Amino acid sequence: MRAISVDWIYWVSVRLKLTIAYDGRPFEGWATQPGGNTVQDLLQKALSTVAKQEIKIQGSGRTDTGVHAHGQVAHFDAPEGLSMNPYNWVPAANSKLPATIRVIDCEQVADDFHARFSAVAKTYTYDLCLAPVLPPLQAGLAWHLPRQLDPASLEQALEILQGEHCFRAFAAKRGNETEDTSYRRSLSRCELQTLPNGYRITYTGNGFLYKMARLLTGAAIYTAQGRLRLDDLEGLLDQPADLPHGRSPYCAPADGLALDHVTYS
Repeated sequence: MRAISVDWIYWVSVRLKLTIAYDGRPFEGWATQPGGNTVQDLLQKALSTVAKQEIKIQGSGRTDTGVHAHGQVAHFDAPEGLSMNPYNWVPAANSKLPATIRVIDCEQVADDFHARFSAVAKTYTYDLCLAPVLPPLQAGLAWHLPRQLDPASLEQALEILQGEHCFRAFAAKRGNETEDTSYRRSLSRCELQTLPNGYRITYTGNGFLYKMARLLTGAAIYTAQGRLRLDDLEGLLDQPADLPHGRSPYCAPADGLALDHVTYS
């Protein structure tokens, strides 16, 4: 049987995985919206311009307005008849994108790869600035907290949040919830790292609910500021559906949150 040439391989439809970084400040989040000012919309427009036909992409998940990404992941099927090496999509797409969105990598993956459903974990970071004055180059990139907080209490709060729990009290309502919606997630990592003028919280979990990372951060900061007791924080976890102990007391701003990377098996 005649061998198939390498050139022919790129003439059939292939599934491509993109790794994307962006500054979330100028955009209305990741997911497509009628106004078109989202990361997904602009990326689809750029790829469609390169391919000279419509391309739709599927992301690993949504990020809110103002939330950043170092390693968002998306996939799309390259059109048949388009002879283009996967890596060449990187400069081609970037030439059509604003400087605040960059395609970092592009690679061919198996046909059954799915950016969302193939993911086994996600890692988010949240930066806190404790300087008396927020440095201008950190504006929109860190939550400014000039009020004193206790780092030991913050670490204790993060220890409480780590593990497998029902995080119903740490989820905002998106509007598509049903009786079967599961709020159980597992956080394998809730760590605090010291930065030159503040801290970085790192969360790794097998999934995150809507605004979960920001609600976790808000509750942890309230605890570190003495506004929420550790046992009350613990009481927010694993509650029944009627939430007798209430919800997370504060949703941290989007500024300091970034999707660091997505893990696949």
